[in-house]
Amino acid sequence: MKEKTIDYVLRATWMAVSKMYNEEAGKAGSTMATGFALLSIDPEKGTPSTSLGPKMGMEATSLSRILKSMEEKGLIVRRRNPQDGRSVLLHLTNFGKEMRDFSKKVVLRFDEAVKENVSEEDLKTFTRVANTITDLISEKKIHQEEIAINSIHKED
Repeated sequence: MKEKTIDYVLRATWMAVSKMYNEEAGKAGSTMATGFALLSIDPEKGTPSTSLGPKMGMEATSLSRILKSMEEKGLIVRRRNPQDGRSVLLHLTNFGKEMRDFSKKVVLRFDEAVKENVSEEDLKTFTRVANTITDLISEKKIHQEEIAINSIHKED
């Protein structure tokens, strides 16, 4: 392809970021997914297991595997929710809090490095463009014509 598509740039960038996070997490015997989960769990109050998937944008089966691994490594414990005995709260252990701090430092260092090398104006533009792309996708405004064509064919 002579020109790179927006999709290509997004995928290549995310793959580079993901690889970097996994390399850093690997230094502490962890993964990017575990780090993301640690950052998504409230370190003081805990987090309902049911709200973690949507918060992280993950399917329940993938999240279950990550949580099982985190529990086995002693990063989290599951406790009954005192407000609703049917649900479970995920709490960080002391080790989980240490690893959460490590993950937070990795993320903040990445932010720092980008901010040192990209102007504030460019970062604002990047954020606006990324939000627009997310909105186009979530509002299903990209493949409208395919949806219309499919509904026409269904009527035939």
